[in-house]
Amino acid sequence: MKRIIGIKKKIALIAHDNKKDELVEWIKLNIEPLKEHQLFGTGTTSKLIKDETGLEVFAYKSGPLGGDLQIGAAISEEKIDFMIFFWDPLTAQPHDPDVKALLRIAVLYDIPVAMNYSTADFLLSSHYMKTEYNKKQ
Repeated sequence: MKRIIGIKKKIALIAHDNKKDELVEWIKLNIEPLKEHQLFGTGTTSKLIKDETGLEVFAYKSGPLGGDLQIGAAISEEKIDFMIFFWDPLTAQPHDPDVKALLRIAVLYDIPVAMNYSTADFLLSSHYMKTEYNKKQ
């Protein structure tokens, strides 16, 4: 089963509380290329991104209220192509099982995932961000 990821990527933007400012900082530095794509996110993160950058971000529920699972479902329905998730590895999350399920779905459906600033930079600067990509699965 091959799938083509189009030129305009559907990108999920997610951040744990201690990483939200870092994600917003990264977005501000990359606002021009991000404008070319369709953006999605969990509730609080989406609102913060909209307020701080003016970018339109479709908001799912907050992560602890099921937003991580909604994004996982969107990945499985091929409504999300790409995920940037600045997660906090040093703070226990009450919805940790949901986070693990989301990461499992992202790997299962073979989407690009960045979980920190450097990887997000590498992925966003990839030539695949401006072309179609034929997934092998």
